Amino acid sequence: MKLIVQMTVLGVGLLTSVIALAAEQTVHLAVENMTCASCPYIVKQSLTAIPGVVNVAVSFEKKSATVTYDDAKTTADALMGATTKAGYPATLATTDTTATQ
Repeated sequence: MKLIVQMTVLGVGLLTSVIALAAEQTVHLAVENMTCASCPYIVKQSLTAIPGVVNVAVSFEKKSATVTYDDAKTTADALMGATTKAGYPATLATTDTTATQ
C-alpha cells in the first residue's frame, strides 16, 4: 500500500512538472498578401484553428499578426504554415533594436 501511495505521488509530481514546462509564447508575424478588408479575418481564422492558440490580433495596416499560443501544443512554424496554407505567407517579424531614442 505504501508503494502505491509513493508511486501516485511521484506520478502526480511528474505530471505537474511537465505542465509547468509548457508556457504561453507570443510571436509577431509579418503577413504577406493582405490586400483587402476581409484578409485579416481569414488570417485570424487560420490561426485560431490551430490547437493551442490562445489569442490572435491581426493588423491590416501593419500587415502583421500577433499570436499568443501554448508552446506545448504548437510552434511558430505551425502558425506560419497555417497562414501560408490560407494564402498569406508569414515570417517572423523583426524588431529594430538599434532605433535611436
